[in-house]
Amino acid sequence: MERVVRAAAITPLPKAPVVVLGVLDFQGQVIPVINLRRRFGLPERALRTSDQFVIARAKLVTLALAVDGVESVLEVCPGEVIAPDDILTGTGFLEGVTRTEDGLVLIHDLATLLFPEEELLLARALNEGEK
Repeated sequence: MERVVRAAAITPLPKAPVVVLGVLDFQGQVIPVINLRRRFGLPERALRTSDQFVIARAKLVTLALAVDGVESVLEVCPGEVIAPDDILTGTGFLEGVTRTEDGLVLIHDLATLLFPEEELLLARALNEGEK
């Protein structure tokens, strides 16, 4: 994760995968905004001004993850991360799990957030948008 910022205007990106809400101009960089509700099959709702974007690197691309809010940022040592399959089965999007005094924290694997065909569609849509 690079930073957390308040939600801002998004520009639609034609021909992008359905999980992409559009793009964000963040400090002169065009960043795709991912709809996590759609990715995880949660009920959708319109983006609100109280929402936030988590700016993070996933493989070779920087993404903005649209989230309802961020309570805190937790830095975890690698030794404190438990393999997800040791706790839950069928956790394709998880990189690991850690325990805090408040309970379990799921660590999402951003490299698996976009499926390979979505990565290709996104790259094409971004290239077409630059023309």
